[in-house]
Amino acid sequence: MSDVWTGIAEEVLHLYPRGRRLFAVAGADAERSRLAADALATALTAADQTVERVHLTAVDETALRALIITPFRTGSADGTILLVSGPAAVVSPTARGLWNSVLWQLAGEEPPHTAANALVDLTDPAHPARRFADYCAVPSSFET
Repeated sequence: MSDVWTGIAEEVLHLYPRGRRLFAVAGADAERSRLAADALATALTAADQTVERVHLTAVDETALRALIITPFRTGSADGTILLVSGPAAVVSPTARGLWNSVLWQLAGEEPPHTAANALVDLTDPAHPARRFADYCAVPSSFET
């Protein structure tokens, strides 16, 4: 397992140590998001967390809320983490508030998403790299 995933797992567990937590892993490429979320789930499981995984290839926000988020939130107050991966629409402007934390995966020079708490470059999936973005440098017309 990469130190990148262990570091992100430690970071989100420091910020959200208990309760039912909702994390999103999204990006321009839904398949890369799935791979990133699977790696993060492995790191969270290694940190003694219970993780539920959901991967979406398309996002219908109404269905996301009704079929995934609401049932998870109304479950018991154990320490389970819901880790949802998928395309950029997982963190659309109206869905951003659903998540405790958002990981945005990208490759190469793809622009970061301003809703992301963490950025990981998966240009080489075997060697992920944490990226830190200066959102002041994102053009004002940037709309994701």
